[in-house]
Amino acid sequence: MDWNRIEGNWKQVKGKVQEQWGKLTDDDFDIVDGRREQLAGKIQERYGIAKDEAEQQIANWERSATDRWFDDPNVRH
Repeated sequence: MDWNRIEGNWKQVKGKVQEQWGKLTDDDFDIVDGRREQLAGKIQERYGIAKDEAEQQIANWERSATDRWFDDPNVRH
């Protein structure tokens, strides 16, 4: 998945981010606002991990992203 698409649809994917990194707060999400570098920084801060590890986690999560994340939840598939 292209990060630009995630950033552009941040409000839609916030729930998926929350599922992955539950320690992030609502304030963290407001600060991140779809920006990958900010997300990495917040993951580092909340989980006490190195930048490289945070980046790796984001890369793995990004690869798991699917088009269904952006679908209208009111449309049945």
